Amino acid sequence: MKDFFNFLSEARVSKSAEKAKKLGLTSDGSGGWVDRQGNVQARTIGGELVFSQKKGPAAERETTGRVAATKEDPKAQTQKQVEPEVEKSKDDQTDGDMKNGETITLVFGRFNPPTVGHEKLLNGAKSIAGGAELRIYPSRSTDPKKNPLEPGEKTNMMKQMFPDHKESIINDEGIKTIFDALKLADDEGYSNVKIVVGSDRVSEFDSLAQKYNGKLYNFDEIETISAGDRDAEGEGVEGMSASKMRQAASEDDFEAFRQGIPSSLDDKTAKQLMSTVRKRMKVTTESWSLWEIAPKFDWRNLRENYVTGKIFNISSLVENLNTGLVGKVIRRGTNYLICVTDDNIMFKSWVRDLKEYTEVKMDSEMRDKTHPNTLVGTSGNFKRVAKLTPGFEKGDPTNLQDGGKPYKGYDIRNFINKNKKK
Repeated sequence: MKDFFNFLSEARVSKSAEKAKKLGLTSDGSGGWVDRQGNVQARTIGGELVFSQKKGPAAERETTGRVAATKEDPKAQTQKQVEPEVEKSKDDQTDGDMKNGETITLVFGRFNPPTVGHEKLLNGAKSIAGGAELRIYPSRSTDPKKNPLEPGEKTNMMKQMFPDHKESIINDEGIKTIFDALKLADDEGYSNVKIVVGSDRVSEFDSLAQKYNGKLYNFDEIETISAGDRDAEGEGVEGMSASKMRQAASEDDFEAFRQGIPSSLDDKTAKQLMSTVRKRMKVTTESWSLWEIAPKFDWRNLRENYVTGKIFNISSLVENLNTGLVGKVIRRGTNYLICVTDDNIMFKSWVRDLKEYTEVKMDSEMRDKTHPNTLVGTSGNFKRVAKLTPGFEKGDPTNLQDGGKPYKGYDIRNFINKNKKK
């Protein structure tokens, strides 16, 4: 359940985002909204859509009607005030029912950390897009073992490592799963979509995307395309993976780590990246087993922990590291799990592609020394919000009983339920 303050914040952001999309604008991943030509037309500031002084067509539609009428023509103001409503009505009628006939190419991946192997993936995606819209979404998942870099860190590093794709790499908090990316593309009117993944993930992405077409989104055609063969045991670009990079970082092996960094980056930058990965993995204070940080290279111990019931048990929450989907385990196979999300989306995952979603068990106000617990639904997040709420611990002075003393059991939930009509 979302806390009251998150609910209000999300409502404001959703309203401004919906408004921008109806005007044909798309997010640039940093609070800005651009038109089809890539020109920034507006920004989200304080939950409101604020247009720039240099207005493109979309911005002009929005601001028409707020221009003051001249003294010579007092009827002009009334006329202009009506125009936005007419324009908005047209948008409402066409946005949901008409497609633009265009195709968008999507890449959704962990990139944790980014490697030369990912560069091959992005080059393939750009070729497949063929000049049409290409969007590259790094996943949002973070944890010390398999996803050490935070979204902003890896996005910035990707833009340095892959400058040819800089404009297509998007750091969007709202895109947590491949379904989020598909639904956004559908809302924007794209008719067809191409999903570009590594050769070992084509089947997984294609089955999910096809299964929910017509339910979560509506495309005329969905195509999942491999960007090239991958070989975990191979050498060079084809064999490079984020798992190898995490292993090298944990072992403080810069020579091996450097092999996964494009030559466009110098050694100093590569060392800084490895240092950041090591710091996020907490290798100086904790020791991880290889099956925890790079399961594909230690399958035997991963399976041993799985078979003995130490990980991924029935009813536990897990996250698919490829698609971003989080679900509850409803069936354990020999080397796979069947899971269901809160939205009743069912997915099957290999054990090696999952991590336990342990954040929901967090009871503390802080995730660590510097990061507060903001995960909605956890008792730790509730404690944090309650602490920030004036009058929570002693009761609300405007709603007291028994001669001015706070009554037992009073908390913010009671206040909201008691006053929701107001």
